[in-house]
Amino acid sequence: MRFVKNKHFILLTVTVAILIIIGLSARKNSKINTVSNVVTVALSPFQEFINYLGDRVEGAAKYFQDIEALSQENEALKVRISELEKEVKELSDYREKNKELKEALNIKDQFSDVEFLGANIIAKDMGNWFHTFTIDRGIADGVTVDSAVITKDGLVGRVISTDLFTSKVITIIDEDSTVSARVSKTRDLVFVKGDLQLKNQGLCRLDNIFPDMDIAVGDTIETSGLGGIYPKGIIIGKVKEVRRKTNDLNRYAIIEPAVDFKRLEEVFVLESKNNKDNYEKVGEDNK
Repeated sequence: MRFVKNKHFILLTVTVAILIIIGLSARKNSKINTVSNVVTVALSPFQEFINYLGDRVEGAAKYFQDIEALSQENEALKVRISELEKEVKELSDYREKNKELKEALNIKDQFSDVEFLGANIIAKDMGNWFHTFTIDRGIADGVTVDSAVITKDGLVGRVISTDLFTSKVITIIDEDSTVSARVSKTRDLVFVKGDLQLKNQGLCRLDNIFPDMDIAVGDTIETSGLGGIYPKGIIIGKVKEVRRKTNDLNRYAIIEPAVDFKRLEEVFVLESKNNKDNYEKVGEDNK
């Protein structure tokens, strides 16, 4: 009897123990889940921030990649713009050159007995103005002393010395220059001279104005053709001012040349066809 009671007690004890263990296990898992949930909730904002930061970093990386691509594209566009600007300048230069050639041809039509020889200026005297300069044409090209020199705008001057491949030119604003000229509207004969004071202004002086001559500001002055150097009818410039000499009835005028003597690059040398033919004949005889 006592054994049966002990057996029941043991069974009850074991059952209670099992229930306690099950209960404790359930409570332990519950604590673990609770802690896990608490940690998850606590870390949730940080996780969201990390996700946000990752997205921002990825976006920034893409932004800088786009910036690099745009920078490369911008450099390519700059190169292309530079190329286009160069092409536009070349086209502009071609148009200007074509215009100058057409104007030169118009001048050439006026002087059928004169040979036109294009030349580049390769040296000049000191200062801003072209008083004298050197061109890249000489005896080998048929240039002779006293050949007239012009541009499409008008008279420049004349050749004063030559060597085999170059020549020196004196311009009409130099004080050693004198040109036989005339007033276009009246055909009155005058002289255009360089002046020591006026040359640094790019101007020259008109002398030999008699009291009965009709001359006024704005009148055109051209070469007279006298003297055997300058062909007749080449534009020299316009009257800028008429002055009267001190204690003298005679007048003189200030001439503004048609040519800009600050910006000379290319000129034409006017050479008589007879001179060129003679030079070529001499050259053939020496072969």
